[in-house]
Amino acid sequence: MSGIELDDFGNLVERPDARLRRDSQERWRDLVRPADGLGKAAELADWLAAVQGQAPVRPITSPRVLLFAGDHGVAGLGVSTREPGTASALARAAVDGTAPVSVIARQLGGVPVEVVDMALDCDPAELPAEVTAYRVRRGSGRIDVEDALTRDEAEQAFRTGMGIADRLADSGTDLVLLGDLSVGGTTPAAVLIAALCGTDASVVTGRGSGIDDLAWMRKCAAIRDALRRARPVLGDQIALLAAVGGADFAATTGFLLQAAVRKLPVVLDGVVSAACALVGQRVAFRAPDWWLAAHTTGEPGQAKALDRVSLDPLFDHALHLGGGVGSLLALPLIQSAAALSAELPPELTQPAPDEAAELVEPAPDEVTKLGDGPEA
Repeated sequence: MSGIELDDFGNLVERPDARLRRDSQERWRDLVRPADGLGKAAELADWLAAVQGQAPVRPITSPRVLLFAGDHGVAGLGVSTREPGTASALARAAVDGTAPVSVIARQLGGVPVEVVDMALDCDPAELPAEVTAYRVRRGSGRIDVEDALTRDEAEQAFRTGMGIADRLADSGTDLVLLGDLSVGGTTPAAVLIAALCGTDASVVTGRGSGIDDLAWMRKCAAIRDALRRARPVLGDQIALLAAVGGADFAATTGFLLQAAVRKLPVVLDGVVSAACALVGQRVAFRAPDWWLAAHTTGEPGQAKALDRVSLDPLFDHALHLGGGVGSLLALPLIQSAAALSAELPPELTQPAPDEAAELVEPAPDEVTKLGDGPEA
């Protein structure tokens, strides 16, 4: 396999159209009073105008949930409340329609939910062939003592993510709601964030699936040990993903970067997608302009990563579940912003001409009455 030229992304990723963002901002002066009355919805419409390349914007009609799935060997250290190697159950629930993200997707009009098995630790026969078609390996290495992947596996996963971005862009998808299905995934996410932000393990170690204090200390130790392995390869993002990431991380990073190349907007979910976004920013500094952060999860690593890539979460609903739930819950707000930009007519929000005249000057008989009073 020939090596991936990451430097190419820096040239291929363009910024969204700043002129159209300004045009969208100026339109609100004619549409609503006060001009900032729609708050976050108007800001989202401005962003959509820039990424779509038009103002007013097109409605969001073809969104898709995309979930990269994988098991992580570090889960064997007891850093998760879930049993190691059980992410396949999460994937199966999403495929069967019983996962929280699937329920919400049906409620929102049948948003498609796509699960991509990159490194689940299960027999491929347990899941549909279209889910396991991209699998790179079964599980990943224990990142505190060994690499998660070989370099070839990391490149394969990265290219898979790129290919999926191309497929979705070519099929007419107009917004991707990104998520992950993993057991142990918040640990490599924390390692990547700590390594790229230059912090130590305790700053980025969160509670993940709801671990207790003892598990938190084990997790912190695993992140510390993995950080020692990450620092020597910080200048090579593929090597970094191979050493302390995983196939799902590599695929997510490749997807995010190619989506930015294809001008396909993406909504990030939790700490895993935030970590991949941080890696992606190192490759192409303009890429985060094509992404939104859905929500805060309470994971300290996520907050640090989003701050570094200059993305402000849309909301805080105390969601800690993962699995694309947060990014999907952002969809109604984004669709509403698009609809307001596309459908709100100026004439409904301004006074009619006769009403405006009445506000400016009194009627003639009122002028006469004002002058008929006794002189002082």
